[in-house]
Order: sequence, then C-alpha cells, then structure tokens
Amino acid sequence: MSGRLTGKTVWVTGAGRGIGRSIALAMAADGARLGLSSRTAAELDAVAAEVAAAGGEAHVVVADAMSLESTLAAAEAIAEALGTIDVLVNNAGGGVPPRGDEGLSDAARDDLAFMDNVDLNLFSAYRASQAVLPGMLAQKDGRIINIGSGYAKRSGGGLAYSAAKHGLIGLTRAMAATVATRGVTINCLCPGWTNTQLVDLDRMAAASRTDVATVRARIEAENLQKRILEPDELGPMAVLLAAPESYGITGQVVSVDGGYGV
Repeated sequence: MSGRLTGKTVWVTGAGRGIGRSIALAMAADGARLGLSSRTAAELDAVAAEVAAAGGEAHVVVADAMSLESTLAAAEAIAEALGTIDVLVNNAGGGVPPRGDEGLSDAARDDLAFMDNVDLNLFSAYRASQAVLPGMLAQKDGRIINIGSGYAKRSGGGLAYSAAKHGLIGLTRAMAATVATRGVTINCLCPGWTNTQLVDLDRMAAASRTDVATVRARIEAENLQKRILEPDELGPMAVLLAAPESYGITGQVVSVDGGYGV
C-alpha cells in the first residue's frame, strides 16, 4: 500500500459491483478503511472479502440509496464502526424500472418512473452528502466524489437519467461553492462506456434490432480510443481526488472515458 489514504474512512455507495467495487478496492489499496453500501448483501460481502484478503478493513451496510432513513442509518453505522467519514463516493445510480402498481394510468406511470430515476441518480447523492457534511465540516477536512456519466455533459441517454446526471454536475458545483473555504472538496468523476452490468450489449442490440457486434462498434466509435473502458480504470482518479494532494481540485468535472464525445 502506498498509504495516501491511511487513517481515512471512505464510504462508497453502490459498492457491490462495477465501478463502485473497483473504486472501493483502489481506496483500500491506498490504506483507507471502507464503508460499503448497496441493496445486495451478497455482493457487498464479496467486495469486503476482497478488501480483507488484501489486508484492508471494510464494514458492510445494506442500504437503499433512495431512502432518506436508510441513507442516514448507513452513514451512522459506518461512522460508528470506522470513525468519522472522511471521503464519500456517491456511486449509486443506474435505472429504475417502471412501477407495476395496478390502476396507474400510462401518464402516471411515466411520471413516477421519471421521478424515481432522478431520485436514484441525483437525490441519492444529495442525501448522502448531507449526511456526511456536518462531520467533514467539523474536522475541516473532507472529500465528496460524485460519479457522473458521459451523459452528464451531452444528450443521448434516457430523459430522466440524462437530466439527473446533468443535475449532478450542477449539484457538485453549487455544493462545492458552499464549502470551498471550509476544508471540503466536491468533484464529479465521469466515466464513459465502461464494462459494467449497465452496458448490456445484448439488451442494446435487441432494442435497436441489430447485433451485438454492431452495437459494440457503434459505442466504441464514440470515444477517441475506440474502446470500452474497464471499471478498474476509474479507481486511480478516484483515489487522487480523495487524497490530500488534491485539495486544490474542487467543483470540477473530471472524465475517465477514453475521450468520449470529444
């Protein structure tokens, strides 16, 4: 371990797989104590086992990022187990399927789906940030890293997802401004096409009535390096944004995306 984060408690939401898992492992490799949260205990336990096998420490909390009560309880449990949360990685996000409640009109179902997806991809970051900011401000030191998207800066994604990720950049900048002189930095780390469960090539091919090879070629062509990135490529930048030497970086949008949309 290089130890840049030794003694720091890092909370990663959506930590059970994909980018969240990779960032958690990278933080642990640099000495951090890890608080891991998501809705799936088995996935969290697997990541915690990887952290432990590498000589690190992790505390697992099953939590729903779309619930204020659950978010506050997760923050409290992690702080109690590992100490004041020094770094928050707001990674929870993705897609929420339409509600199946009986009696909903199509308009009501669409309205609720939009709100649910904005909640998961934007409001969840606000809730978790508000839960940890008092502790960070009290110690005059803290880092919040919001995980955005290539669609946070351009069109192309679903309406709710794109609106939420654009909003996440606004939240990052506005919140960073409110704490800029109080020891806390807040930045947005944006991946592009990354090899996670969200990039389901079979589903995308079926939706566009084509084949997987065609879909892969299309999305690879959208970045300068002509490839789909791996989740582990996000970890080093997340560690840098969490490390002491990054104090001069705040309110920024940083992309690790192979040159997506350039």
